[in-house]
Amino acid sequence: MGQILTFKLNGADTEVLINGDETLLDVLRGRLSITSLKCGCNHGDCGACTIHLNGRAAKACTVLAATATGARVNTLESLFLGGDLHPLQKAFIDFNAPQCGYCTPGMLMAASAFLSSAENPSEPEIREALGGNLCRCTGYNQYIEAIMAVAEGNYGPLPKRGA
Repeated sequence: MGQILTFKLNGADTEVLINGDETLLDVLRGRLSITSLKCGCNHGDCGACTIHLNGRAAKACTVLAATATGARVNTLESLFLGGDLHPLQKAFIDFNAPQCGYCTPGMLMAASAFLSSAENPSEPEIREALGGNLCRCTGYNQYIEAIMAVAEGNYGPLPKRGA
């Protein structure tokens, strides 16, 4: 038997019929066609499905959809609402961080959640914040350098979003 899940998705009121055993990843990707989320492991180990849940980074594959009732859920699409790239997206491009691109949405979401609460983060702090996001193509250095550049203000102020 299904139930209606009501929540804010990227700032928009959203209702969707769900089954009790579905994860937020199942609902966002399968029912709402949010394809920036990837299912890399389905166990919370890879970070390819990282979203913001009430302003904090979360792995959508580990969150039962029903628990998101009334929540604020932001996906990668929330970073470029209004048509402009987020400073992290610009920096990732400039530093050639993405290789195949599979992990990039999760990296962006983890980094943006981290930077929203970190002041002057160190490289070890950034590495720790990305610790739950796996990339098979790079040594992470380009991602770290890009995030450091954004944290240092080289890409302007971070936009204020409705996180």
